[in-house]
Amino acid sequence: MANAKIVAVGPGEVGLIVDLYRQIFSPAQDEEYFRRRFQGRYNVNQFVAMVDDQPVGFNIGFELMPTTYFCWSCGVIPDARRLGVATQLMKALEAFSTEHQYAIIRFECQNQHRPMLHVAITEGYDLVGIRWDTASANNMVVFEKDLR
Repeated sequence: MANAKIVAVGPGEVGLIVDLYRQIFSPAQDEEYFRRRFQGRYNVNQFVAMVDDQPVGFNIGFELMPTTYFCWSCGVIPDARRLGVATQLMKALEAFSTEHQYAIIRFECQNQHRPMLHVAITEGYDLVGIRWDTASANNMVVFEKDLR
């Protein structure tokens, strides 16, 4: 397991998030995509995972409801996968959510992203639903974890 350093970064670091996102997901997105998504959101949080002082992953979330924090996007670059980085990012998000008195964390994952499905189940998230995402033309698996 990698001993990743999880760092909270501010809105000025969107470029770093964009760079990581482009290494992990397609289609590529630009900074404006993220800025639009954050617009009007409360308690936006961005974590970056660093291994050997190199950014290898990220986790972005925001308040969905007063009691629920939503993990909007999480990813780890291919060379750093299977080292526990995603788990460490999710644990940092849980600590943040608990500190800010959220009762539930929710996230959605595309059905074909099996490693992230595995992380969710291993970390005690419950499968609470499935929805069709028209943007990606995929089923999204919805997970929640009760922090109380």
